[in-house]
Amino acid sequence: MSTTEIVRQILDLARWAPSGDNTQPWRFEIIDPLHVIVHGFDTRDHCVYDLDGHPSQIAIGGLIETVSIAASAHGLRLSTTRRLENADTKPWFDLRFSVDSSIIRDPLVDSIKRRSVQRRPLQTRALSDDERSRLETCMGEGFTVTWLASLGERLRTAKMLFHSAKLRLVMPEAYLVHKQIIEWNAQFSIDRVPDQALGTDPLTTRLMRFVMHSWSRVEIFNRYLAGTWTPRIQLDFIPSVACAAHFFLKATAPARTIDDYVAAGRAMQRFWLTATHLGLMLQPEVTPLVFSRYAREGLRFAADPKHLAMATQVRDQMDNLVGEPAAACTVFMGRVGAGKPPTARSVRRPLEELLMHSTLE
Repeated sequence: MSTTEIVRQILDLARWAPSGDNTQPWRFEIIDPLHVIVHGFDTRDHCVYDLDGHPSQIAIGGLIETVSIAASAHGLRLSTTRRLENADTKPWFDLRFSVDSSIIRDPLVDSIKRRSVQRRPLQTRALSDDERSRLETCMGEGFTVTWLASLGERLRTAKMLFHSAKLRLVMPEAYLVHKQIIEWNAQFSIDRVPDQALGTDPLTTRLMRFVMHSWSRVEIFNRYLAGTWTPRIQLDFIPSVACAAHFFLKATAPARTIDDYVAAGRAMQRFWLTATHLGLMLQPEVTPLVFSRYAREGLRFAADPKHLAMATQVRDQMDNLVGEPAAACTVFMGRVGAGKPPTARSVRRPLEELLMHSTLE
């Protein structure tokens, strides 16, 4: 097999890296058999959850880590350089591969395609000492984990997520995102989130589709029919209690730069793949983290001052959960536990759609 074909196989596996709402904020350009440029981008121009580009940067970090893991199956070492001249909205990364006889196949290779989001309730059995230890040490230096695992801690986290979810459901800015990223009547989606993977029951899912037809319907439903309660209970409160633990991945210092967030994404992906390798299911809990950061940094993400005040409340609840210094250093959070794999999920665009024109003949 030629080196070019090996690199294509690596990219074909790496494209399964996670990204917010399955946006896949990357394209690949093969320059020569051992050199690929990742053309990254963010969604700040249309996504309220990505106004500073940091969630997309974390996703790109997850992609780069997946490339490195996939390359190990072929005895290749990956080195990565970011092009400093590029705008923050379009970070490019030069990925260069080199043959290294000391490289051994990373056992996480087999988990790359199996890794997925499980939004439905998980088992509440506690993580074993071995599971915790392996998850805590898999990310390497610079990152630690805070666990909220007792019933009381899970209930407190559930209340915070329940409150955060209301903000997500009453903001017109968020509605515009949700309307675009859900693929209805679908078990799988190559570029969005299929409705069957949302975690709601069939009746609620059908009702959501009707209500989300227009913002005026959403406003009427929320104002007169307590429209946020059912999805918040099904999507946030119940799953938050029905899990083994909530986790907070923390950097040694608050992330500031693109490189900080890319490093966080690499740690996140190793954590998630390790959980998959251990037979555990995982669901990210990104929304409260985003709103907390917006409130902490004074980023005006909504037109209605009431929504800005709600974000401040979410930040305060986060600070009370894990402590203000830890909350400020948290780069990723979610819930984890044993459970069945999801029957519906986001898949990915085929590699050919992600490849840009190559100078390689």
